[in-house]
Amino acid sequence: MFGLLPKEDAFFELFERAASNAHATAGALVDMVERWDDIEERVRKIKDLEHVGDQITHDTIEKLNTSFITPIDRQDIHELICRLDDIADMIDTTAHRMLVYRVKQPTVACKQLAACLRHATGVIVEAMPLLRNMKEAPRIREKCIAINHQENQADQLLALALGALFDNEPDAREILKWKDIYQEIESATDRCEDVANVLDSIVLKNA
Repeated sequence: MFGLLPKEDAFFELFERAASNAHATAGALVDMVERWDDIEERVRKIKDLEHVGDQITHDTIEKLNTSFITPIDRQDIHELICRLDDIADMIDTTAHRMLVYRVKQPTVACKQLAACLRHATGVIVEAMPLLRNMKEAPRIREKCIAINHQENQADQLLALALGALFDNEPDAREILKWKDIYQEIESATDRCEDVANVLDSIVLKNA
């Protein structure tokens, strides 16, 4: 049973740090597209946060490799930390592409997708501390449902954004540019759903 396993707070602390970093990275993207100033500096800030995420992932895997017994399934630990890291990675890719593509001004759809992503990462931050106690399983599932709702909303926003893009943008280069950016943000939201799926799996195994 979950309650009989040795307590190892380090993994839960690392999960919480990774979730907070993903949320900070999503927040930095929202700030970037809302303010649209000092773009190179904002892209650098997001890159720095992505590096923080990489280090947290490295620390977690190193801890996993040196731990004889873990509080939850080893594969779940690896999967959860990697999916959390993926969120920051994809946000970093989005920000860099907006710089490379010489985006003049973010679209409304871009801002909406970024806000949806930030909301999803915020729910992940709320969910992570609950993982320390499987008595919180019902609340963890509620958070997972909320994350899935945000992913569904991002899907809808993407569909609307792409439809408007193809209907209203005469420049094929702009279509390709924004299609790529929209899909990258939505993919980051997909990784949030992946996190929710891992949390669901952990709850099923241990509650």
